Amino acid sequence: MRAPTTDSAGNTEDADAARASLETLRTEIAKAVVGQDPAVTGLVVALLCRGHVLLEGVPGVAKTLLVRALASALELDTKRVQFTPDLMPSDVTGSLVYDTRTAEFSFQPGPVFTNLLLADEINRTPPKTQSSLLEAMEERQVTVDGTPRPLPEPFLVAATQNPVEYEGTYPLPEAQLDRFLLKLTIPLPSREDEIDVLTRHAAGFDPRDLHAAGVRPVAGPAHLEAARAAVAETTVSAEITAYVVDICRATRQSPSLTLGVSPRGATALLAAARAWAWLTGRDYVTPDDVKALALPALRHRVQLRPEAEMEGVTTDSVINSVLAQVPVPR
Repeated sequence: MRAPTTDSAGNTEDADAARASLETLRTEIAKAVVGQDPAVTGLVVALLCRGHVLLEGVPGVAKTLLVRALASALELDTKRVQFTPDLMPSDVTGSLVYDTRTAEFSFQPGPVFTNLLLADEINRTPPKTQSSLLEAMEERQVTVDGTPRPLPEPFLVAATQNPVEYEGTYPLPEAQLDRFLLKLTIPLPSREDEIDVLTRHAAGFDPRDLHAAGVRPVAGPAHLEAARAAVAETTVSAEITAYVVDICRATRQSPSLTLGVSPRGATALLAAARAWAWLTGRDYVTPDDVKALALPALRHRVQLRPEAEMEGVTTDSVINSVLAQVPVPR
């Protein structure tokens, strides 16, 4: 694994090396996780955009394993917090602890001080604890006793939630949902993929031992830094910018929605499309890039009308309808 250099003359070479390293992530993570390529791509896009991801799927579809494998393949530190109804904000951010030896209070960092934070079942904890992540996600710092403490870089929150179990849960408020760059749905595996999973387990695969599974670091923070710099140079034409705005404005006029996409959502869609364009080897964004990221970037930023929900309408179907109606720039 060759780390990018800091010489400005080698920027193009650094970007190519970073892209090649990030492209190998799928192969590396596939040693532990079967058939979740779209989720892997979404997590990489979020890292490139310095955003956060909401993972939604039923229990047992390898959401936790996916984040752990990504952290291992990127040589990043990761921590996991199981969100429960009795979890306190200080259990996430950290707190001041009295040291009897020095007779002073010292700050004990919480699990949020990591590169990849897995917030497991985030909708099982009350809003007060959920909101403890807001400053960390938006400002990339934690303030305790009036003192701001910066978080490590890179920093990504990957929060999971169960879409079918609502007993004892606290739905995320719209303000917090809007802080997530992408919402990725983790589907049940196909029959062939499920057979592959069982075959691996029968052969001795242990999801708690990624090293034994053969997952090795193929990229690192330096590659992410070079990739982010390259993404920032990716060209966005005025037509593409207008296309993104038209899509988001169309959601605000949809009769099936009570809440459309905010300007922050438009910014997120453009950023995600830009990162995806760079990952696919281009230095400019196309309408297809915007369409490819529209669902994960927008599905959690809109709210269905109750009557539309009763008729079986979904946020994905509304967004697909909007994409079909908004004129595509040529």
